[in-house]
Amino acid sequence: MSIERDSAEGRAFVGQFGGIFEHSPWVAEEALDGLPDGPPTAATVHAAMVQAFRAASTEKRLQVLRAHPDLAGRLAIAGGLTADSKAEQASAGLDRLTPEEHERFTTCNAIYTDKFGFPFIIAVRGKTKDDILAAFQARLDNTPDEEFATATAEVETIARLRLDALFPGYAA
Repeated sequence: MSIERDSAEGRAFVGQFGGIFEHSPWVAEEALDGLPDGPPTAATVHAAMVQAFRAASTEKRLQVLRAHPDLAGRLAIAGGLTADSKAEQASAGLDRLTPEEHERFTTCNAIYTDKFGFPFIIAVRGKTKDDILAAFQARLDNTPDEEFATATAEVETIARLRLDALFPGYAA
């Protein structure tokens, strides 16, 4: 099935799913070409979006990574997170850090971003702040190529979890 991008159905699809990949509606637009026949489901939307994301250039995927906010960073403090990011970070307790914990996250964010050129990305659902800090430490040892692959896989997982919320009963 191919939904025309400029059709009402295409615009509605992008309107509904354009935020699944953080501030990157182009993923939903490209996914239109990969949707199978029938009504969209979480599984079919996720598969089409992941296919579109993986088919994009390294630079476009890097833009998606860079669109993600720092964990417990400036946007969180200023209230500038998307609703999805705010809920995801709150689920891991990142909205309730002590000043010392916040400083640790700030330091880890800066070291990570300096090394890799994009913010640390992890699907936080089901994780604690200690789990996240441990992942920060472990992933700082990755090479840039390893971390790019890890971060893009995390983005795909975050997309799956966001779709799960939109389509109850979806289990990958």
